[in-house]
Amino acid sequence: MNIHNIANHLNELGDKSHTGFQFDCYPIDGDVEVLQVNIVGREEIPVFVSVTDNQILCISYLWGEDEVNKERRAHMFETMLELNIAMPLSSFAKIDDKFVVFGALSVQSSYEEIEQELSVLSDNCLEVIDELADYLI
Repeated sequence: MNIHNIANHLNELGDKSHTGFQFDCYPIDGDVEVLQVNIVGREEIPVFVSVTDNQILCISYLWGEDEVNKERRAHMFETMLELNIAMPLSSFAKIDDKFVVFGALSVQSSYEEIEQELSVLSDNCLEVIDELADYLI
């Protein structure tokens, strides 16, 4: 399994996906191979996919530290912890100064399972942004 196989599969699905979404994928050059996956209609929240020997990691960036209301930051963290259980296949993290939602799959996952993870992660991002908007400036 590699990002090129995933990209080819998702790009070829068209309107035949199991999730009802259409995907638009672009490999990103760099030291680590990364695939940018856009769900058509949700291009502002892409999912970035990387494949290691052990896992397929899917990450979506939510907002930067500079966008958080400083007075409400601690309460935002508490709310994120409470939301974390309710979000299937997804967890919160922070990469440098960016807050993210991520999910991981086995490299043995089927293309249908990858498609499902990407769809759920995208849905969860929309829910998180809606739920936590009051903590942002």
